[in-house]
Amino acid sequence: MLYGQRLQLFLRAAYRFLPVQLLLLHGRKYQLLLIFWAILFLTVQGSFAEHFGANTLFLAPEYLGQINFLSMMLLGSAMGIFVMSWHITTFIIHSKRMPFIGATRQAFLKYCINNSLLPLSFFIYYSIVCLRFQRYEEAAGWGGAILLQVGFYLGLLLMVLVSFAYFFRVGRDLLKTVLATITNPSHLRGIVPYDALDFEFDMIQADTFLTETLRIEQIEQLEKYHPRLLNAILRRHHRNATAATIFALLLLLLLGIFMDEPLLRIPAGAGFLMLFAVLMGIVGAVKYFLRSWEVFGWLLFVFAMSWLVSHHLFDLRSVAYGLNYQTAQKPAYNYAELKKEFTPQRYEADKNLGIAHLNAWKSRQAEPLPPLVVITVSGGGSRSAYWTFRALQYADSLCGGDLFRRTAIISGASGGMLGAAFWRNLHQQALEGKIQTPYAPKYQAAIGEDLLNAIIFSFVAVDIISPFNRVKLSGYRYTKDRGYAMEQDLLNNTHGILGGSLADFKNDEKSGRIPQLIINGTIANDGRKLIMATMPLSYLTQPVSTLGDTANPTIDAVDFGTLFAKQNAYNLRLITALRINATFPYVLPVVRFPSVPAMNVMDAGLRDNFGAEIASRWMHVFQDWLHQNTREIIWLQIRDTKEYDVLPATTQDHLGAMLSDPLFIIQHKWEPFQSYSQSYLRDYVAAFFGPKLHALTLEYTPQKEDKMAKLNFHLTRQEKDDLRQAVYSNSNQACFDSLKSLIH
Repeated sequence: MLYGQRLQLFLRAAYRFLPVQLLLLHGRKYQLLLIFWAILFLTVQGSFAEHFGANTLFLAPEYLGQINFLSMMLLGSAMGIFVMSWHITTFIIHSKRMPFIGATRQAFLKYCINNSLLPLSFFIYYSIVCLRFQRYEEAAGWGGAILLQVGFYLGLLLMVLVSFAYFFRVGRDLLKTVLATITNPSHLRGIVPYDALDFEFDMIQADTFLTETLRIEQIEQLEKYHPRLLNAILRRHHRNATAATIFALLLLLLLGIFMDEPLLRIPAGAGFLMLFAVLMGIVGAVKYFLRSWEVFGWLLFVFAMSWLVSHHLFDLRSVAYGLNYQTAQKPAYNYAELKKEFTPQRYEADKNLGIAHLNAWKSRQAEPLPPLVVITVSGGGSRSAYWTFRALQYADSLCGGDLFRRTAIISGASGGMLGAAFWRNLHQQALEGKIQTPYAPKYQAAIGEDLLNAIIFSFVAVDIISPFNRVKLSGYRYTKDRGYAMEQDLLNNTHGILGGSLADFKNDEKSGRIPQLIINGTIANDGRKLIMATMPLSYLTQPVSTLGDTANPTIDAVDFGTLFAKQNAYNLRLITALRINATFPYVLPVVRFPSVPAMNVMDAGLRDNFGAEIASRWMHVFQDWLHQNTREIIWLQIRDTKEYDVLPATTQDHLGAMLSDPLFIIQHKWEPFQSYSQSYLRDYVAAFFGPKLHALTLEYTPQKEDKMAKLNFHLTRQEKDDLRQAVYSNSNQACFDSLKSLIH
């Protein structure tokens, strides 16, 4: 036989091999089910939700704060549930196209073996990527990285064995049904009359398949049974497959109910896999039962969800823990009411309170004209939190604690405020004698602990599956969600030092004992800024130039304490205010405030990612006092990116770029847009302070340009080390030298 003929026969045999036919069938008929696998492949590869750190959920899963054998085993177990859901769902849908499968013993096992081409491809790819990630990003040795893989596959194997033990029991019952029926053909014909509707015309055209011992056998050797009989047998498999999907759903529901129990908080990647398993089962059920009505079914589902949301029976928004949502007197949120609330009289009254605070701060300084420090920090998730704390802790130690004593206010956005608030509160704890020193390395490690796992686990097990869990906090009852999970994890990571309400810090701030923390959010309703602090700050809600305009004054911000005074505003948890300030879209839920209409608040970085707006307005409002009472004004800006980093230019030289660039230009270029515009603010501030103002910038610059820490709520060991080393760059060391000379 010629080589060409042998190759043709081989290709035909491969094409008619059942595993290949099943893979082609998935792609031809049910692409929706393949989306789950596509998301997994792209996530592990780093192309899907990379900025959110999604790949770390699968490459470095955490359980009880550790990446170890047990965490990988739990991830592997969840992967086993997902893989079995894949087999179960596709078995329900495709079994009618494989009447021969019902004529074999252990039909479901044989189906799974022949349907494993896609899962096996994923496992090979996953192991390669995961080994490299553990070795180079988490600094694990090859032995440790391989051991983690053993844990993953052990968990996978155990879950698969448990699943098959269940289905084998069912298989024995099915075999009895087959034997009892086929021994009496006349009885069968009486019960199941033959007609044309019994035959499926869209059969899988396969010649060979893999047996349970991984041998290749011919399908034509199997005994033929009538389709009606085989359908009756396979329906029993379908019922038990449905039970397995319901079990996964109930397991997620229970995990969500007990989300506060650390032992039951499985790795977030495992939670996502279980959610995918449930969703795949639902997709399969819709396809199986609705058939040609599938699109109508999904439209009906979307309509039902919309109805539930519009009637306030289902809400994916979060709440501000500490506020009173039950009061009947909710403030109106519109321009007319804001104009009545934030008047020139209130502006002057709050400004006088601000001057009293500055006088109290000055009284604690050791000289008549002390230098005053204004600190602004940038957003950037855990990367910015870790870098901000590192920069402040290092700078303050170089200055002998004077940086903390000279600082009057701290403001900024997102992750940077987490690090800055932790730094401030550590000093407060040291002043009260509750800790020995704020410079201990364990505090740097604490602010770098993972937050992403808690957020994503809660999103999967609570927000989607069980959005009705309740908790009592600060005297009121609220619904739990991923915002709550993030707060509790951050509190635990930071040893409770970020605990307490805004009111708990009022006296120390008012007396100038600790710097004033000005926490911001962006009001999604209209783009205004929400300002949260321990004291009223209406002087930051509008420019001085419009105070005399009684008809249409410009109000571009809202003082939280003033607007929500009747909702017990200062009972708001500090950790909640910080979480609201760091509400990165989709990662954390939008926060709904008790106003009419409801005020929806998101990340402060959407409006001002570097704190320059608040700092420049604050200095402008108090410029007279600052001129008369300070020697120097030091504006210390801490950024998690280079200030004037030159980004690579984008060109619309292909169709994809032409379509996507206009849609995502704000998202991709948001940081340089703000950097360029805020450089104007610094020019204007310098104009009315002259040489008294000194603007210093500390920047995180990676040691390797292509190895910058990612913007999310998880940091790898390599990223933490890179962030720690960034203080030693030449530009940052020069900044530290300038800071020391100006402060002393």
